[in-house]
Amino acid sequence: MNTSGKAGDGMAIETRNLVAGRWEGGETTIANVNPSDLSDIIGRHAQASAAQLDASVEAARQAQRLWWDAGIQKRHDVLMAIGTELMSRSAEIGELISREEGKPLAEGKGEVYRAGQFFTYFAAEALRQIGDHAQSVRPGIEIDVRREPVGVVAIVSPWNFPVATPAWKIAPALAFGNAVVWKPANLTPASAAAMAGIIARQDIPEGLFSMLAGPGGEIGQRLVEHPGIDAISFTGSVPVGRGVAAAAMRNMTKVQLEMGSKNPIIVLDDADLDLAVSHCSNAAFGGTGQKCTAASRLIVHEKVHDAFVEKLAAAARGLKVGHALEEGTQIGPAVSAAQLEGNLGYIAAGKAEGAELICGGDRLERPTEGYFMAPAVFAGTTNAMRINREEMFAPITCVIKASDYDEALAIANDSEFGLTAGIMTRSLARANHFRANMRAGTVMVNLPTAGTDYHVPFGGRGASSFGPREQGQYAVEFYSVVKTTYVHAGVPE
Repeated sequence: MNTSGKAGDGMAIETRNLVAGRWEGGETTIANVNPSDLSDIIGRHAQASAAQLDASVEAARQAQRLWWDAGIQKRHDVLMAIGTELMSRSAEIGELISREEGKPLAEGKGEVYRAGQFFTYFAAEALRQIGDHAQSVRPGIEIDVRREPVGVVAIVSPWNFPVATPAWKIAPALAFGNAVVWKPANLTPASAAAMAGIIARQDIPEGLFSMLAGPGGEIGQRLVEHPGIDAISFTGSVPVGRGVAAAAMRNMTKVQLEMGSKNPIIVLDDADLDLAVSHCSNAAFGGTGQKCTAASRLIVHEKVHDAFVEKLAAAARGLKVGHALEEGTQIGPAVSAAQLEGNLGYIAAGKAEGAELICGGDRLERPTEGYFMAPAVFAGTTNAMRINREEMFAPITCVIKASDYDEALAIANDSEFGLTAGIMTRSLARANHFRANMRAGTVMVNLPTAGTDYHVPFGGRGASSFGPREQGQYAVEFYSVVKTTYVHAGVPE
């Protein structure tokens, strides 16, 4: 049985959970099916029990103090080793991601390499923990301000970036001296186990890092409700995120939530139309639209609307949809039958609301049976339609006509979400106004909404995010607590 999470040579992978430093089986297992080829059973993955979760939390509490006492050089060296191995194995683990999640092979490899970069970046951050010194308003007293670990961090990550998203949570958690209990998504267990195996092989205290797969309603819920957890970092849907926040409040647990989105791109009449189509197509359909940064609302100036729609539809029709591991594939399958069913449901909803389906939206047959769907473009939509209000997580984008920049900005801001947003324009004045007035956590000018860097903060506003930002130096805000110490320099009279 494979306990290290190596991809192997195409044979079925059987993975266990990492429980308090030991690889253990579970009472049940789940099948891991390739969404590009339903006859390809990648393997089976053990489902953790409540007792295994409790043991992992208890071990983490014991190991965390040892890890903090080990010092910053030790933490740097461990994180650097993890990152280096991830980058060196990006082809192997990337293929595994593409096989079980369905993203094209180049994207899978790129994800793993980027995950390695998160670890090497935070390895350096482990050495950069410098506190503050201040003088008191009272004579003879000095003040020291420093950061200490928050403690045991629960990490709940999604299936669409099964290595990168947990990496940008696990890396800072370990860098700043915390222990980690990680629940990955059940749809992508093999790639999660691969990264867990790399971490587990390092010289770290036993139980510092655990990985436990299981249903969100059982293992995930027990984890976020556990009184031994000091902080929770979650990425997933808004309804589940709200439940996590409610559970965390009962124990006064620190919480960080990254949730839904409905990202707009404004295309103005002075934009380079071919560049706009390229970036909008990339943002809407890359990763099969299964990205929180995907652009599903394209707000286009009426003067270029018709030409834009024609060009975008041509670009969508030209995208190659197929098996994730097949050379030349640009769009892989939906991750599961349920996801595909939901996608097709949004196609039906858009038609029912009066939107015009310009192209795509139908299920496709390929040489292997999989969850393939033609990328879809809706036109004639309004911002009140369901397809423009809800996050679809699908290769579907909706074009909304606007009479001018002011109307386009108002439409873009008319959403409960505020993760990323973009504008395509040659006007510096409009670009600067957009940067200042778009209510989103990340704003792009003449770029796709998808594609962010690992050394700067990431997060949104409204229903998209709650709590401190992820990534970059801002990550320290969540993964540490501030301690202020007053020291009397002399002997009191």
